[in-house]
Amino acid sequence: MTNNYKSIFRMLPMAVLLWGMIAVAASAAGIPKITGEELKAMLGEPDLVVIDVRIERDWESATLKIPGAVWEDYFEVETWAKKYPKDKTIVLYCD
Repeated sequence: MTNNYKSIFRMLPMAVLLWGMIAVAASAAGIPKITGEELKAMLGEPDLVVIDVRIERDWESATLKIPGAVWEDYFEVETWAKKYPKDKTIVLYCD
């Protein structure tokens, strides 16, 4: 097994744990979830901000991206969250 694969396998449990923590926190905070179809219907609305929080290399190499979405580092949410207006609908996605 190459070192790249070993690194990925070592990071995978942390990524799963982090995603689980985010999902639990969002649920506890009453943050609603939407389906892909619901988001598709909202695209183009002026009050919508779509933020892709995938790992940067996944964002850069992705062939499919939601039109108009911006990338932000989910590890730096404390920094970038302040720049988005509170009166907008913010949608975060990672996959």
